[in-house]
Amino acid sequence: MALKTDDKEKQNFALGRENYKLLAIGFVIIVAGFLLMLGGRSEDPNVFDERIFSFRRITLAPIIVLAGFVFEIWAIMKKPKDPAK
Repeated sequence: MALKTDDKEKQNFALGRENYKLLAIGFVIIVAGFLLMLGGRSEDPNVFDERIFSFRRITLAPIIVLAGFVFEIWAIMKKPKDPAK
């Protein structure tokens, strides 16, 4: 039983199109978390700046990064409904 050309092309990918879209969304979430960690630098290196301990950098950003990694794992494990789509 010979496979059609379309069937051979579909078999080359480990995940479905939906999975790759979800992986891209997860990557954006992770990058957003790391961007939230940026900043807090002091203008003068001899002066300590308390801004590095803000809620955004210490709590919110790591939670968003962790959520992005959990989303990535889910995106990989999710069984595609139809690999052709």
